[in-house]
Amino acid sequence: MILNLDPQFNPFPNQKSIEFKSFLFSGGEPHIKIENNFNTSETITVTHRLQSFNDVGLLLITVDALKRMGVNTINVFIPYFPAARQDRLMVAGESLSVKVYADLINNLQLNEVSVYDPHSEVTPALLNNCTTITNYTFIEKVLSTLNNNVVLISPDGGALKKIYKVAEYLGGKEVIECSKSRDVKTGKLSGFKVYADDLKGKDCLVVDDICDGGGTFNGLAQELKNKNAGNLYLAVSHGIFSKGLENLSSYYNGIYTTDSFNTLEEHPKVTQLKIADLLA
Repeated sequence: MILNLDPQFNPFPNQKSIEFKSFLFSGGEPHIKIENNFNTSETITVTHRLQSFNDVGLLLITVDALKRMGVNTINVFIPYFPAARQDRLMVAGESLSVKVYADLINNLQLNEVSVYDPHSEVTPALLNNCTTITNYTFIEKVLSTLNNNVVLISPDGGALKKIYKVAEYLGGKEVIECSKSRDVKTGKLSGFKVYADDLKGKDCLVVDDICDGGGTFNGLAQELKNKNAGNLYLAVSHGIFSKGLENLSSYYNGIYTTDSFNTLEEHPKVTQLKIADLLA
């Protein structure tokens, strides 16, 4: 059975859902009341899109409530794992935030924790009983809407290992490597490089796990065009788009993402695929 804490996110639509009511106390604390209308001996999967610390809090108290109801086997599906990009210390005074979140989840002693396309190998290494779900099907579906000659673009070194696995899954799709420079103190990006002399008008699909403000992809798009790229497309598993889609859509003919982080309003250049369809 499934307990979907986000009413707009249902990755397992064929399973029966558990009813509940949740709200915030006036002090800001999340609270939940789960309907006692299911067999507590069954395995229960809790799903939630964690976009704030209150979302994490709701997940924690939900698991506590289920255990107090007598549920022994609990799985959790977290499509976008919070703070996954904060998986190393860059300067003194920072927190290793992904470990903080992982420790909270591990304290629940869950049967399984599933994460969709984690940012790096650090997240599954920190989580107990973690299962990762790859982006292979997502990229395959995106490519099915484009022409056969499109090449895959790795935006930076962090994406290299994953993109070559995707390319292998797709039967040996061509990959073009790129890089960038970032000031670890200010976060400012510079020095975008495309390691190809001439793309000869080939259409390009930039593949990555997260798009936040979009600075990486905007800067990369300019450099790809300098190397004679054709149409540009962007596929990111987790679309945060904190600075909107206006700038990105001026560079990219199509932007593809999933509903792992939020539910987007309609945009002529954006296609949001449901994780439920990717898992089917």
